[in-house]
Amino acid sequence: MRVLVTGANGLLGQKLCELLDHEPEVTLIATSRGQQRVKLDNGSFRSLDVTQQGQVERLFDEVCPDVVIHTAAMTQVDQCETEREACWLNNVTAVGFVAAACERSQSHLIHLSTDFVFDGSEGPLDELALPNPISHYGSSKLAAEEKVKQLKTPWTIIRTVLVFGVTNDQSRSNIVLWVKNSLEAGKIIRVVSDQWRTPTLAEDLATGCWLAARKKATGIFHISGSEMMTPYDIALRTAEHFGLDKSLIQETNSKEFRQPAARPLKTGFIIEKAQRELGYRPHTFNEGLAIVAAQLT
Repeated sequence: MRVLVTGANGLLGQKLCELLDHEPEVTLIATSRGQQRVKLDNGSFRSLDVTQQGQVERLFDEVCPDVVIHTAAMTQVDQCETEREACWLNNVTAVGFVAAACERSQSHLIHLSTDFVFDGSEGPLDELALPNPISHYGSSKLAAEEKVKQLKTPWTIIRTVLVFGVTNDQSRSNIVLWVKNSLEAGKIIRVVSDQWRTPTLAEDLATGCWLAARKKATGIFHISGSEMMTPYDIALRTAEHFGLDKSLIQETNSKEFRQPAARPLKTGFIIEKAQRELGYRPHTFNEGLAIVAAQLT
């Protein structure tokens, strides 16, 4: 099975490559914009800017992938709100280029999406919940989902929530690393307690993507952790795990902690479909923290 991964230098992309690089049935083609930062023992790396249609077409014609796992995206929610054209180019237009190439090469497209396609009025959510984004980032990801659904070849949409983990070069931050690094530096941090999520270990998400590819599963899957927590809860538990000063964590709420882009108050996922149809089994949040700690030492 020839598997092409976009966004291979990102957090999920690196975890996918680590997993697939040692799968005997997989020939891995890792791609990303810029220089290679992902470690590969068996797979190959190709530079690819998915916003350039010609580059996408040429690479697909050359490698003829059986499966494409599309993780490349502009994910900084506030930046997407203020740089709307760049957001749409990376999150919607580029998906159209990748989807068209998949259709021409008869590849199975596995596309990564987000809980931010929902408005936060209720949660946790299953795959039948109706999207209603409240940010430009969420709108772009929903528009990308619609492009994927138009494919005449097999497709899978995997939505996820608040991914955390460690990259090889530690170039990408996330809530767990931000809390840990801030508290170690003695900084006071303000963290909201009125938003609810099911935080997801990057390794678990990578496994979910591979399960979908291996089982040739199609449709929409919600893949995340299983524990509903607020960012404030996450910060406290991260501090406890690493033995850091919890008094530096100040509780706030979404009205007081204003950001350029609106965040849904309550999402989180019901993952029963992924458990039942894919055999997906996420780690607990504490187990995820232990994995992060081991990778940082």
